[in-house]
Amino acid sequence: MTTPAREPVRAYVALGANLGDAAASVRQALDALGRLPGTRLLSRSRLYRSAPHQASGPDFINAVAELETRLPAPELLQALQALEQAAGRERPYPNAPRTLDLDLLLYGEARIASPRLTVPHPRMGERAFVLLPLAEIAPERVPAPALAAVGDQSITAL
Repeated sequence: MTTPAREPVRAYVALGANLGDAAASVRQALDALGRLPGTRLLSRSRLYRSAPHQASGPDFINAVAELETRLPAPELLQALQALEQAAGRERPYPNAPRTLDLDLLLYGEARIASPRLTVPHPRMGERAFVLLPLAEIAPERVPAPALAAVGDQSITAL
């Protein structure tokens, strides 16, 4: 049973996959985000193709979703992990190829540092596959110098 937050919070979630039909997995996950308890999908970026960053395997399909949610951050994280598991996500080693990866990037203006969750996501500023789709739907959240810093990473809008 979930405990709704008092007021809705705007949250941003990065989605990625590079196993199976990655594009279909990301699209299905985008739809599933809007069906989470107390949550509405406000916007979604286009899909992007990116080379693995600090990982191996096939290219990734990525996107970012903007949510309005009443779920507290730890419960939202739990719901994201349940969606990953439902999509067959396995974690055999760090940065392994995956059927679905969902990362909570931002949760309102919250700063969270716990053993299970860090928000803002600690590596989002290093990743073009996060910053470009995030800038598409929330340009105010991505400073130009951050985009320039990841300009050498291979990523293409689909």
